[in-house]
Amino acid sequence: MSILIIEAFYGGSHKQLVDLLQEELEYCVLYTLPAKKWHWRARTSALYFSQNIPTSEHYRILFASSVLNLTELAALRPDLGKLKKILYFHENQLVYPVKKCQERDFQYGYNQILSCLVADVVVFNSVFNMESFLTSIGKFMKLIPDHRPKDLESIIRPKCQVIYFPIRFPDVSRFMPKHKAAHLQKILSLKGNGGVAPSMALPFQQEQRGSENLLKNFDSESGSCDATQQENLGGSVRQESYLKTFSSSDNSSTHHGEHKQNPCNILAGADDQQRPLHIVWPHRWLEAVYCGCYPLCPKDLVYPEIFPAEYLYSTPEQLSKRLQNFCKGPDIVRKHLYKGEIAPFSWAALHGKFRSLLTAEPREDL
Repeated sequence: MSILIIEAFYGGSHKQLVDLLQEELEYCVLYTLPAKKWHWRARTSALYFSQNIPTSEHYRILFASSVLNLTELAALRPDLGKLKKILYFHENQLVYPVKKCQERDFQYGYNQILSCLVADVVVFNSVFNMESFLTSIGKFMKLIPDHRPKDLESIIRPKCQVIYFPIRFPDVSRFMPKHKAAHLQKILSLKGNGGVAPSMALPFQQEQRGSENLLKNFDSESGSCDATQQENLGGSVRQESYLKTFSSSDNSSTHHGEHKQNPCNILAGADDQQRPLHIVWPHRWLEAVYCGCYPLCPKDLVYPEIFPAEYLYSTPEQLSKRLQNFCKGPDIVRKHLYKGEIAPFSWAALHGKFRSLLTAEPREDL
């Protein structure tokens, strides 16, 4: 029970991460609040946790997402303030899309800056997330009418590091065309940036725990695999066209005399030029590509950091042209083998970094 994990917004990727850490690491205890009323969680969760987390001499590490106002919690609970405090950023409020600048609530970003000042280690899920936060601090603080604090970026930056969001990939090879399944095994077998040794390259049995519903999530998170879905993040044009194309088959199977669509065929691939491609918004990209999808992403935000240049577009016109070419030649997608890296984003590659991160450092006041 040496690691205290606090999640003020226990849902989605926030839940996925802390559940994984609690399951895979020893001596963790988790305290959460439901994933609703996000604004109120950011405003008041510190006071709630200060009253509901029991005092313990066994805590050595405090790990929390940036939804929590870590400064308030440390002040309200000095015993927790003495711990090694790790703050994890899934997103940051300094650049999170809003329709108009006037609609950005200053307090949320300000709270995150204060939390960084109090934290011992600040972890971001991408270089883009880290740099967009740090380089925006100066401009953001100019919103204060006078007596502005100075040099905050230089104070916070030395504490910062990037650890990508870890994914436990299930074995989906049985749902994929043979050439894509063989390619998947090959790229996961290579020793990549995350230091994935061949013996760890296909941790399907280990990583399948907690990931069995990945295929179901294509329906539950994106609504349907048969339609294009858009997510409006503040009306930003660059956020409106995040699409993926991938091959599918319309084969059906007979069961008790009835013809039923096989949902697994959505990832199975097909050679028939008459069968249409499907365009989806799967919400979880790094998982979608793993399952055989062809990524088509804007040359913006975090995407250039994750995907090779050939999968990026700069304008809506480029996107339209790419989709037209795919429609004219479906085999371009169906036979394509992904040229990027997947292994460095797996829990097998990242678990060592998280273990090191969550190791207590001896301090006189502990």
